[in-house]
Amino acid sequence: MPRKSSRPQWAEAPPNVANRTLFEADNLPVMRGINSETIDLIATDPPFNKGKDFHATPDSLAAGAKFQDRWKWENDVHPDWVETIQDQWPAAWAVIDWTRMAYGDDMGAFLCFIGVRLMEMHRILKPTGSLYLHCDPTASHYLKALLDAIFGRKNFRNEIIWRRTKGRSDAQRFGRVHEVLLFYAKDAEQATWNQQLGDHDPEYVKRAYRNEDERGRWRSADLTASDRRGGESGKPWRGVDPDARGNHWRTPTQGGMNDYIREHNLIPGWPDAYPSVHARLDALDAAGLIHWPKKSGGMPCLKRYLASTKGVAIDSIWDDISRLEAASAETTGYPTQKPLALYDRIIRASSNEGDWVLDPFAGCATTPIAAELANRNWIAIDLWDGAINTTIERFQKTTGLAADGTAVNTMAIIGQLQHRTDIPQRTDGGVAAAPYLPTPTKGQRRPRLMTEHEIKDLLIAHLGLHCWGCNFFAPDPRYLELDHIRPRNSGGSDDIDNRALLCGPCNKIKRDHATLVSLRKANEQSGHLSGIHPVNLKEAGRWTRRVYEEALAARLSA
Repeated sequence: MPRKSSRPQWAEAPPNVANRTLFEADNLPVMRGINSETIDLIATDPPFNKGKDFHATPDSLAAGAKFQDRWKWENDVHPDWVETIQDQWPAAWAVIDWTRMAYGDDMGAFLCFIGVRLMEMHRILKPTGSLYLHCDPTASHYLKALLDAIFGRKNFRNEIIWRRTKGRSDAQRFGRVHEVLLFYAKDAEQATWNQQLGDHDPEYVKRAYRNEDERGRWRSADLTASDRRGGESGKPWRGVDPDARGNHWRTPTQGGMNDYIREHNLIPGWPDAYPSVHARLDALDAAGLIHWPKKSGGMPCLKRYLASTKGVAIDSIWDDISRLEAASAETTGYPTQKPLALYDRIIRASSNEGDWVLDPFAGCATTPIAAELANRNWIAIDLWDGAINTTIERFQKTTGLAADGTAVNTMAIIGQLQHRTDIPQRTDGGVAAAPYLPTPTKGQRRPRLMTEHEIKDLLIAHLGLHCWGCNFFAPDPRYLELDHIRPRNSGGSDDIDNRALLCGPCNKIKRDHATLVSLRKANEQSGHLSGIHPVNLKEAGRWTRRVYEEALAARLSA
């Protein structure tokens, strides 16, 4: 993992993209064009590597939406991705390499696709930012290892289990009823966090809040805390001595009961108007907030009302939000649509009003809608050409209140939506967006830009008749063979920017397992490396990359 750098001054500026912008484009170049450390939260639902096709339901709001969730190394992985991951995040590449051995090339291709994008997500998140990556058990364990390599295992916050349905029966195994949200912070010590609360279990309420009066249900709570104190808090009050029990008096001057007293003005001026603990105890008793036991000598207790509790803290198993049914008012027909309540919880937990939320796989705009209702700024990206129309139609049908209680003016929002198909340009003084290689058409092999003979002739013409592995000078081109700098089984391509000229003995040693660098080290150790390499490998790399990009541009413009 790269070393953490000091936060630059420009990080406090907003992104170089306007609020309420939807990009119709591949998310990789768009994210490469967003200023560093400007996004507060990324909440996204990418492909899961399910190995099947997805289609929107006919005659639905999202009619025409479809995507293939299938991945092949030879078809879907660009040399640019592999080189970027290997050079900048070697730990992430190790995860991908291991996954290819453990699972196969298909999962490796999926991780390569996601990995190069996760690198950009890490860059554009603020130090206070977080990422929620939606997935399922198909790839969640591989994705977690990849995220550990990029975000750091210490910044892993939760594996959230979303139980999306119940009562499913699968043949010869337990019913598959959940999906996974992997929650990582950019920096766990700085990350924004707002505790989310849910309703109490009714059975717990009946059991714990058994008492009831005109204010509602209540339970007995301690008015003392452990340890003896020498001040007034340790002295007797109303004939009760806490010191005899090894305790001292404690009154609710913060927390839910304190807020309840203040909000309902049960004790005017609470707690500041009562500077001493005995004065606060007198005030609580006068307000009827202390329960005295019938048995003599018993300790008085605070009446803690159910209404004073904001709810129970949400844990890492979310079973209170169900998947969307066909009859739901939210349903657009998009094949993998998630409920608004799911992303509303994420957004409120890990961002504040006015923060910037990004969804790089926006689909039918669930994250933008949830962000808008929570008074957050948002940016969305999706390749689907119908995303903008679906977003507009969903906003037209959206009703609700913003986080501050004001009504949502959907027509004003629609008037401010920006639909862009270009790539943003960074303004933060950072490196410009890297050259973009478009994603291959699904089901088609990446076009071969040059034949083997053309590549060999070009390398010889420009760099001479030398073996790149041992420096041998070949008296004839027939002594040299064309091989790979990085083996194909480690992500190397067949294009000129990954090719080298080797003599026969070097090619036999290298085979399909070693890189050119490891071959040269082996030759050096065995004494088969002669003199200084006549080919400057860095210069050769720059030259072959330029030739490759020129050939690619010519092919794409043809």
